[in-house]
Amino acid sequence: MDVIEGKELQVSDAVYAWQLDGKGGVTRIDPAGFVNCDRPCWLHLDYTLPGSQQWLSTTPLLPDVVRDALAGESMRPRVTRLGDGTMITLRSINFNADARPDQLVTFRVYMTDKLIISTRHRKVYSIDEVLNDLQHGAGPINSGNWLVEICDAITDHTSEFIEDLHDKIIDMEDAVLEQQMPERGRMALLRKQLIVLRRYMAPQRDVFSRLASERLPWMNDDERRRMQEIADRLGRGLDDIDGSIARTTVLADEISSLMADAMNRRTYTMSLMAMIFLPTTFLTGLFGVNLGGIPGGGWSLGFSSFCLMLVVLVLGVAWWLRRSKWL
Repeated sequence: MDVIEGKELQVSDAVYAWQLDGKGGVTRIDPAGFVNCDRPCWLHLDYTLPGSQQWLSTTPLLPDVVRDALAGESMRPRVTRLGDGTMITLRSINFNADARPDQLVTFRVYMTDKLIISTRHRKVYSIDEVLNDLQHGAGPINSGNWLVEICDAITDHTSEFIEDLHDKIIDMEDAVLEQQMPERGRMALLRKQLIVLRRYMAPQRDVFSRLASERLPWMNDDERRRMQEIADRLGRGLDDIDGSIARTTVLADEISSLMADAMNRRTYTMSLMAMIFLPTTFLTGLFGVNLGGIPGGGWSLGFSSFCLMLVVLVLGVAWWLRRSKWL
């Protein structure tokens, strides 16, 4: 496939339709002419749009085995070689509005040395960064370079998000040391984000390592070396995630301990209050039986004397508890 008609790459609702110029820039694909495949063409599609769905299911440029994968069937990061082409599925941090970053977006791409077909549903900001470089003439020059730049941008966003989670854990640890409880659900959300990242970034690191070790014809040795560096960087991020998960476990135990201590202090205080007023409760109950012979029953100052005696009794019990170091 050295030359293809431009109309074969024409998709009415394509997100992007470019051809790399080999100098770090891009040119638009002319639907009325022919495309010389000495430089790779890049189609970026939203697989939920009808025009893209139709093109993915009917174009002769794609092998049948990748149509379903590009249309949203695969979710877990993976790489599969298919003759001269390679099918790759990656996950990226979700920076779309009204979405949590841990609700990762999926990015799928089938690529050869002459053709790059990528699909997504939700916007992938890492791809927009690479496109911005291409539009300014400082982007990738071939298929291998394009893949390295995409993986590098995705890993940069992942590392930034991991650092953000790390800072949140530090803030929470400082608050706990000052006896301040985190907001309800904050710890659970933090641990969920860490676990989701761990689940998907571990196989993604393996994808990068495999791309670095595979002898793909459209990747040179320098690009393989850079891909291995990206895999190593993501691996260090995974180590940070494992450490953060362990720290949240310790933090959760400390929070539980602080809550238990607070509850014990309240229970202890209530028990002491009950002890202080226990003798007075006994006496008021005894003098309230309404039977004859109650001492001071016929004395005009009897009630006042009784109240004074109760006050002295309360103060005496409180003094005794403090001397016994219970208070």
